[in-house]
Amino acid sequence: AYISQVRLSARRHDMVSDDDPDAVAANLLKAELKRKGVTYAQLAERIGETEHGIRNKLSRGSFSATFMLRCLRAIGVTDLRL
Repeated sequence: AYISQVRLSARRHDMVSDDDPDAVAANLLKAELKRKGVTYAQLAERIGETEHGIRNKLSRGSFSATFMLRCLRAIGVTDLRL
């Protein structure tokens, strides 16, 4: 599966305000990790980063779209609902 195959469909995200896109992105990625049963340590191994670095990025909520797509691809996500 290629990154280009990740399809994003817009849908209101009720848990986080749309005014905070960093929090929305972090929560979406955390939810996908949980749904796939992938730990931060496993993700770190798959994408070649440290667990500490991933934990920091997700707690800050500020990371690049490229990082998010790399993570989603690494855990096998092909569809994402916003």
